[in-house]
Amino acid sequence: MALQAGIVGLPNVGKSTLFNALSNAKAQAANFPFCTIEPNIGVITVPDERLIVLEKLVKPNKVVPTTVEIVDIAGLVKGASKGEGLGNQFLGNIRATDAIIHVLRCFDDDNVIHVDGKIDPVSDKEIIDTELQLKDLDSVDKKINKTEKLLKTDKDAPAALAVLKDLKNHLEQGKNARGFEVSKEDKEKYLADLFMLTIKPVIYVCNVDEKSVVSGNHHTKALMEAVKGENAEILLVSAEIESEIAVMESFEDRQLFLEDMGLHESGVARLIKSTYKILNLATYFTAGVQEVRAWTITKGMLAPQAAGVIHTDFEKGFIRAEVIKYADFVKYESEAACRDAGKLSVQGKDYMVEDGDLMHFRFNV
Repeated sequence: MALQAGIVGLPNVGKSTLFNALSNAKAQAANFPFCTIEPNIGVITVPDERLIVLEKLVKPNKVVPTTVEIVDIAGLVKGASKGEGLGNQFLGNIRATDAIIHVLRCFDDDNVIHVDGKIDPVSDKEIIDTELQLKDLDSVDKKINKTEKLLKTDKDAPAALAVLKDLKNHLEQGKNARGFEVSKEDKEKYLADLFMLTIKPVIYVCNVDEKSVVSGNHHTKALMEAVKGENAEILLVSAEIESEIAVMESFEDRQLFLEDMGLHESGVARLIKSTYKILNLATYFTAGVQEVRAWTITKGMLAPQAAGVIHTDFEKGFIRAEVIKYADFVKYESEAACRDAGKLSVQGKDYMVEDGDLMHFRFNV
């Protein structure tokens, strides 16, 4: 699935260093590929320990993990909403993504100059928020003007106008659209065509020094306080540490290094998992001697649509799905044993696929 998350941030906050760490196959795990579609887009494997377990049980010829696309978006400056710097390109690139990874500098280093001359991640966040909010306000104002002209001819116009004016007031208070309280029905009916920037889910990545990577520092605490009402995820990542991990030759060396730092996994691995999560994605597996493969679906997807991720013919000719829960497969160690134990269920078109399901589809075209 071509869902993307865009890395954004002011210049010199460590955004490109983080993207480069993502791009280094050795930085994450024994089998962690990366490829470039364009100079600033990476297709990155999602680390999933379940694949390792399935590989040991099934012993397939190959293992194919699932992926997520990460876009390195040009650094933003004040005035981007008015086209300053690379403003129009920056905002256009964000609009094309499904989620935002907002990198903030949370370390002190006199050798790395900050674009505003001081280290203040809360202020940095507000600069980018303001530019995105101004762009969203412009979109809302245009739709308000358009809707007002329809008041006498469109029965939905009064309701739409009320929602739009409430949203405008929300944005004018310096708040992001993702925090705007509106019913799902009204959101889909009146706001979906605005393609707002501040409505996208966000991960705040605090780029910290080595000693702050476990517990944070006064910069990260200030940021956490500032975003506590946003229901956003916050990660502590040291771009410096990720760069050191990237040049290590063996997986064992990298794991020992992480353990010495008090970490269970790299910041980049945590970031990829979090990105997958905020994109509302889930994974199901197919497992056979030829290959064990992870497939990406949107949470809530029904069995025929999940089958269509493999091939459109699977969805068109869907008959049924044979499903084994991951925990049952691990317990009984094979499809045959699961079948004998009554742990293989046959599901129809209304089955909602769950994360970790092992699936086998029956279809006829």
